[in-house]
Amino acid sequence: MADLIAQGEQAQQRWRRGLTQEQTFVLGRAAGPWAVPWDQHISRRHVELRLAGGRLHVNRLGGTRNPVYFRGKEADQFELAPGEHFVIGTTTFTLTDQRVSVTMDVPQPVQQQAYSSKYLKQLPFRNADHRIEILSRLPQVISGATGEVELCVRLVSMLLAGVPRAGTAAVVAVEGPLGDAAGPSPPVRVLHWDQRLIDEGDFQPSQRLILEALRGRQSVLHVWAGTTANATETGDSFTASGNLDWAFCVPVLDRADGESSCAAWAIYVAGRFGIELPSGHASSDPNDVREDMKFTELVAATLRSLRQMRLLERQHANLSQFFSPVVIDTLTNEDPELALAPRETHVSVLFCDLRGFARQTEQHAGNLMGLLERVSGALGVMTHQILDQGGVVGDFQGDAAMGFWGWPITQEDDVLRTCRAALAIRREFAAAAQQSHSPLAEFHAGIGIASGPAVAGKIGTVDQVKVTVFGPVVNLASRLEGMTKIVRAPILLDEATAQSVRRQVPRETARVRRLAVVRPYGLDTPLEISELLPPEEDHPQLTNEHLACYEAALDAFLEGDWSSALRRLHQVPTDDLVTDFLTVYIGRHNRTPPRGWDGVIPLERK
Repeated sequence: MADLIAQGEQAQQRWRRGLTQEQTFVLGRAAGPWAVPWDQHISRRHVELRLAGGRLHVNRLGGTRNPVYFRGKEADQFELAPGEHFVIGTTTFTLTDQRVSVTMDVPQPVQQQAYSSKYLKQLPFRNADHRIEILSRLPQVISGATGEVELCVRLVSMLLAGVPRAGTAAVVAVEGPLGDAAGPSPPVRVLHWDQRLIDEGDFQPSQRLILEALRGRQSVLHVWAGTTANATETGDSFTASGNLDWAFCVPVLDRADGESSCAAWAIYVAGRFGIELPSGHASSDPNDVREDMKFTELVAATLRSLRQMRLLERQHANLSQFFSPVVIDTLTNEDPELALAPRETHVSVLFCDLRGFARQTEQHAGNLMGLLERVSGALGVMTHQILDQGGVVGDFQGDAAMGFWGWPITQEDDVLRTCRAALAIRREFAAAAQQSHSPLAEFHAGIGIASGPAVAGKIGTVDQVKVTVFGPVVNLASRLEGMTKIVRAPILLDEATAQSVRRQVPRETARVRRLAVVRPYGLDTPLEISELLPPEEDHPQLTNEHLACYEAALDAFLEGDWSSALRRLHQVPTDDLVTDFLTVYIGRHNRTPPRGWDGVIPLERK
């Protein structure tokens, strides 16, 4: 496989990346996975690369400041064969065509030793400053990786910088169950590898060593030659390969017992004795490799923590598609079975329905996907405001959404949160209606809110469940939403919610006015309905005096003094469509209350 290796002035300024045939890549200081962030002489997008026929075609892009050097001369277009390189700034880029294959065909080591994490932690670093400097950068370097491939690339580069004895480093993974030594060996995959010297040849990590480390859940060292001289005397047949004297493998485990999703990952490092180290000495003692193993275990611990964090992030992201943040927080701190168990509680339910959906479906029948995107955006407005106020999205019904407050935790300001969510939804749709280009411009929303006892939690059958709320209060909120079309008020409240709003919600946040006493279609029990309105500052066309006039008109209407009711209704602005509900009813009865008038208006439809 052809790889491109970038090497800067410092050891840690390095990466090795695989090239794909016939694909075009852009290399630069800010070019995604092909970025060279350490070299200021390289432009954000400097050269274009394409591998074809085993050769790398390089094309310098226009607008770059610094030249590209190939074979000692400036060149804007050229081809590289494996083993050749080009230079930009202080960084050398080398094309290599090396093979990596995990094999069991490795001679038995002359020396083999397993080390526990506890033992390695007790070993001191002789060159502590260099190790600590590398480790201090490690979390930032690898946490910026966008995926596991990039993570492995960065990790291997850091290992080569932190382990001077290492000639080769790799991150490997077992593809299946580890099993035991007596059974068949599972396949091992090299996620990424690199070696310090480009002309070292192919890489053949020992499968036996990798499996021993993972099965034993501790670091294992294999030595094929005690010293460089000994390796020469015994011949290459006693080394893992002709240029390596030792190798060790450090498993990456999530917990001490190794029972985790990361148990099949490991770090493999191999090298030679007699390498001059930053401390100035060139040791041939196999025991000195233990210091490198300790460093690698610290790297593995960082990798383990990062993988755990990313796993939790993915789980959280997946859960967030199904559960509200307040539910996820509860699941984090409590037993899920207990936290989600259905229980009776007092809730405030908000039912929001999208107006104009049927008409839009008819008009855009030829572009249903586009319509779906617009409807999803509209539902997104509803759910965002419900979640933003700490509510739970309990259900979707076509073009409607239901949210509720009061479970899994009860808060003193649940009604306030419900009102804020409802008013924010109203505000967003009203703003969209003023913008003809908005995808929500032709949609409106009706909202019903009711409060009372209900059963909330994990509700459903043995085959399918969902987190929602159940009870008459849900049906009442849905009924109120339907009534918004009849009385022409965007947000309707039941009597219990209206009373709570008057007691708990300041008028600077929301206002309430009683609208009427109605008998919903198909029901016998009368219901007092009220409207939730923005504060006067946000809705000045309907002042507090106007609301007082309307409620005075309603009192006269209920008492049967319809002449007084009409006079007061006329003091409310004519563009307040809600007044039409009482005015029309009075006109239909020739301004005279029917016999047996009890103040209740029967609704003729849902």
